Amino acid sequence: MAEQGPKARIMDERDMRRTLTRIAHEVVEANEGIEDVALVGIVRRGADLAELLADELEAIEGTRPPVGSLDISFYRDDVVRHIQPVLHATNIPFSVDGKDIVLVDDVLYTGRTVRGALDAIMDFGRPDTVQLAVMVDRGHRELPIRADYVGKNVPSATDEDVRVSLPETDGAMAVEIWDAEADQPGGER
Repeated sequence: MAEQGPKARIMDERDMRRTLTRIAHEVVEANEGIEDVALVGIVRRGADLAELLADELEAIEGTRPPVGSLDISFYRDDVVRHIQPVLHATNIPFSVDGKDIVLVDDVLYTGRTVRGALDAIMDFGRPDTVQLAVMVDRGHRELPIRADYVGKNVPSATDEDVRVSLPETDGAMAVEIWDAEADQPGGER
């Protein structure tokens, strides 16, 4: 059986880079600079996006904010269903105390990943604020969570996957909609 392609391409590399620039400007404006800002990307693609966002912030402000990555495997509310969750390293090489943390993820869907990330961040200390930046908000929230910075709102059906591809992970940069049953890396789970 031949592998099926995406149903639709929502953003290409140019769109995504322009969106990251816009989000970086929004972060600077909302925080009146980036003196106390630190980025924490949710592993996997959120961590890659956090690095790209840090590049944009550095280009705007002349200073690179601290960047960390967060594995929420054991903070998920469905961890008991996963006998052997895939573990990645958490790396937050700075104190979160008193910082304005911008939590970065690729796709905001039900809100459960973000809830787990909030729990994990609080285990590292007490930030002044936690803000959320996502490349795509696809709706279908199950928890009262919203993003402060959204690249693009993408209405989608629950039987579809919205997938963010990044060069570091996937060799390309795009946002696409796939049938949920299609076996393709990327996107929310």
